[in-house]
Formats: sequence, C-alpha cells, structure tokens
Amino acid sequence: MNTETITVETRIRAPIEKIWRDYTSPEAIKVWNAASNDWHTTRAENDLRVGGRFLSRMEAKDGSAGFDFTGTYDVVVPNERIGYTMEDGRKAEITFTPDGDGVHVIVTFDPETENTHEVQRAGWQAILDTFKKYSEKSR
Repeated sequence: MNTETITVETRIRAPIEKIWRDYTSPEAIKVWNAASNDWHTTRAENDLRVGGRFLSRMEAKDGSAGFDFTGTYDVVVPNERIGYTMEDGRKAEITFTPDGDGVHVIVTFDPETENTHEVQRAGWQAILDTFKKYSEKSR
C-alpha cells in the first residue's frame, strides 16, 4: 500500500459544536457529501464511537454509478478528531481546530490506487468545500 498521504483542508466560520454536528449527523451528511452536483449521498449511517461503523451510499444522480463508502472508527474525540479505517484498509483522520471565529478542518487520508493523487485530492477537497458551504449557510 502507498504510504504517502493526501491532505485537504478548509476554514469554516461557525462554532465547533455546530461543525462537529454537521460533519457527523447522518441527515446532514446526506445533504453535503458530494464532490459534484451530479452525485449525491442517498443513505448515511453513523455509529460515532471507537469500533463503530459508518456508511455513506454515494450515487450518480443519473443512476449510472454508485458505491458504498464504509469504514470503522479508530479514534473519536468529540469536537477535536476522528480517525477511521476504510473497508479496504486505508486510514483517514479529520482534525477540527478552533481558529478565531471559526474552525480549521484538516482531512488526511491514504490514497487508493485506481485514481491519480490529483484526482483524489480534488474530489476530497470538493466534498470538504461543499461541507464548508453547508455548515456556514445553515447557521
């Protein structure tokens, strides 16, 4: 497995408690979890505890493709950090750091081997950007 990680990040102007809730709530995940307007998350489940599992069913809106994004939580520190292992063994970590009137969110993940690092970075950044818009807009 490739040991080089990919990092995406953003700064969100909202309280940490709201950002955490928006990031972890299945109802919110179904709204913001998409890399582009032609994809959406049709189902989300989240057992947010160490050993708990998550699932996001991501599908093209035209029905041409879809997949389950799943994994198991390794670390859960409310309002601070989430670490998980994806179904294929790759790891990811999300940190939430208060920063003035907002929160700096950093997502670091092990890349998969099907797509280039640039494609993966762009996709994960697009999802994080959509999350930022959702979390700031729904204040």
